[in-house]
Amino acid sequence: MENNLFGKSIIGIENFSPEDIRLVLKTAAEMKKIIRGKVKKLTNLKGRAIINLFYEPSTRTRTSFELAGKYLGADVVSINTGTSSIVKGESLRDTLRTVEAMGVDAVVMRHKAEGAADYASKVVKPIIINAGDGAHAHPSQALLDLFTINRAKGRLAGLKVAIVGDILHSRVARSDVFAMTKMGMDVHLAGPKTLLPRFFEFDGVTVHENIEDAIKNADVVNVLRIQLERQQAGLFPSPREYARIFGINEKRLRLAKDDVLILHPGPQNKGLEISNDLTYCENSAIHDQVQNGVAVRMALLDLTLNGGE
Repeated sequence: MENNLFGKSIIGIENFSPEDIRLVLKTAAEMKKIIRGKVKKLTNLKGRAIINLFYEPSTRTRTSFELAGKYLGADVVSINTGTSSIVKGESLRDTLRTVEAMGVDAVVMRHKAEGAADYASKVVKPIIINAGDGAHAHPSQALLDLFTINRAKGRLAGLKVAIVGDILHSRVARSDVFAMTKMGMDVHLAGPKTLLPRFFEFDGVTVHENIEDAIKNADVVNVLRIQLERQQAGLFPSPREYARIFGINEKRLRLAKDDVLILHPGPQNKGLEISNDLTYCENSAIHDQVQNGVAVRMALLDLTLNGGE
């Protein structure tokens, strides 16, 4: 399968073709075998240097990218923005130029500003991998969601996916929508009207204000984190009211197919957007997503830096 990702930055999933997505999923399947093996060390990226530059807090994404690079044999350094020159007022451009001067091959970057990763790819030569820019995009999360679904269901095309929660502020939702529609999936969005952006109303996507309509006969339910830090804007009455009207619980999940797959990008607000018991039920793939995230990020690093050889 031809690799069109070699030497390219990963900014958004909208730039991927269906063939690119299939290549990542196929490569990730091989990488998952390494993760499950006794010796988690390859030489694919031996001699390569990768910087993790995270301007926002992260556990899963940052750690999985760090492990992905190390499992592939690269030298990985994570910059703590709280103890770097960034706190002294150093600009993003200057920080990027500094790590470029150190000879790094790739920068995995998370930034609060939408478009930051695209900007970075234009001002420095190392490959930029977007690990989340504001509410814009999170391409590796979308790819690991597809990988998780494909492993569980054996296919992607034709599956009904309900994405529920704070869609307005979710970079995960945006990337998932682009990825899933490219792969022929039937995407349904649901949440409070104040958290539903209008621009998602296009082919392959149905928007609901009633969560039951979105979940009915769904093959997959992807539950988004309610961003409580935005609650001061009054986007829904109260956490209790949200849980009552839009929270995913066992009763609501009965509307979906019996073998429905439950996803959540984490971290979870248990008892708010999802009940505690569903996190650990047999339909949940939430913890599988964590391991799959390492495999997918290994695939992205290998395909962009090594050509997937």
